Amino acid sequence: MVESLGVTADMAFSEAERAAVYRAIAERRDVRRGFVDRSLPDELLQRLLAAAHNAPSVGLMQPSRFIVIRNLATRKAIHDIFQEANANAATTYTGEQGQQYAALKLEGILEAPQNLCIVCDAQNERGHKLGRHTMPETAAYSTVCAVQNLWLAARAEGVGVGWVSILDPIRLRGLLRIPERLLPVAYLCLGYVDRFASEPELERAGWEKRVPLRSAICYETYSEEDKS
Repeated sequence: MVESLGVTADMAFSEAERAAVYRAIAERRDVRRGFVDRSLPDELLQRLLAAAHNAPSVGLMQPSRFIVIRNLATRKAIHDIFQEANANAATTYTGEQGQQYAALKLEGILEAPQNLCIVCDAQNERGHKLGRHTMPETAAYSTVCAVQNLWLAARAEGVGVGWVSILDPIRLRGLLRIPERLLPVAYLCLGYVDRFASEPELERAGWEKRVPLRSAICYETYSEEDKS
């Protein structure tokens, strides 16, 4: 099929390889529970970080920096920051939705043997500002690409990843001694897990439903037309 479209075989992955890529994308999950108390081998962690480091970046600036956190005392301090931020967030929901929010498991900071904070050095001169003159925020987008690379590589390796966004960035910055010029982008919990859910946890819990792809696609110009 690939060759019939005029693409030579050496340019495309094999059918099995393509299936593995799409499987990793489809089965990637934001993991909050079920972490196994076993640290990742250093060589595996390095492979995941290499996948993140190989992500596309604007102007080849490679702005992402990685802080590996294994110390339990540090993770407990991060967990305290989460608990306060989560309690504040809970006050914005009322009634049945408030009860539903309180029942959600939104992090695995203490359960995961290793955490990872990924920050962006948006001010570095690598790439000579190519692509950032009109859209400087693409530096942060580059780091988000690094997160996704790591996430997909982790799923292929049988490693769970959970993104914790309910954190006070100022307190996080102070605790991890992150310089002001660096932007904290992602705080991740990662480790082996006892299982991967068949569907996203928020969907299973009834918090939100996925929208069909057709509802997100426009052609030529943007349209608010309902495609459900």
